[in-house]
Amino acid sequence: MAKAMLIDLSKCTGCRACQVACKAWNDLPAEATVCLGYYDNPPDLSSETWNRIAFYEVERSGGQVAWLFRPVRCLHCTDASCVSVCPTGAAAHRGEFVVIDPKWCIGCGHCATACPFGIPRLGHGEEKGSARKCWFCFDRVSNGEIPACAKSCPTGAIQFGDRDALIAQAHERVAVLKGKGLSDATLYGEHLLGGLHQMYLLTDKPTVYALPEAPRFATRNVLGSWLSGILTAGVVAALPFWLLFKRKQALAAGEVSEGGEQ
Repeated sequence: MAKAMLIDLSKCTGCRACQVACKAWNDLPAEATVCLGYYDNPPDLSSETWNRIAFYEVERSGGQVAWLFRPVRCLHCTDASCVSVCPTGAAAHRGEFVVIDPKWCIGCGHCATACPFGIPRLGHGEEKGSARKCWFCFDRVSNGEIPACAKSCPTGAIQFGDRDALIAQAHERVAVLKGKGLSDATLYGEHLLGGLHQMYLLTDKPTVYALPEAPRFATRNVLGSWLSGILTAGVVAALPFWLLFKRKQALAAGEVSEGGEQ
């Protein structure tokens, strides 16, 4: 059965335990940041921050103010724009999850431009040129463990398991929240882009959480994508076109292993 994560934002307290766990498990360095006068810190994702807590302040009916939080990270789309436009096959599905292989990434930036959620970030320093993002703790999941963020969540807001079971659980929870007066409560991601493998249970409209209501799948002329990507990286001589073509064919046929090798 397909695996997924469900993040119930009605239970998220913004504690950042998931943010810290992501850093720790993936050995991501700390980054210099500044206080901008609001809760978000750091203010954006980067090649070294794959998960961050975003803060939203909204006014409810009657003048009440609500503080909402959302862990921002890759949503692991079934119809993944980053996979569609990647010229080398560096961005590819590993089962349900989308992983970017740094050995094949040439830093063309197509994935960052195409993602409807604005997730991938190009690296710098030692990782210069490599697009990076949440990879669903694939090393843990493929060995029967749950993602680090889900394991660290103290409120149970992040659940990992069979996707169908999580969807059923989410619909029950939505009904409860609507019964409590949260009329805009909804499950985000059940059907979007072929089905997301990280879904949100929202207590307000998607736009309140800076999420697109109808994210679009980006397509690109495949041959043009390969050529422009190769030229951007300046590796025509070092990485022959036929090798990229062979890898893309192998990915499409499911002949590339979890480690990215044929």
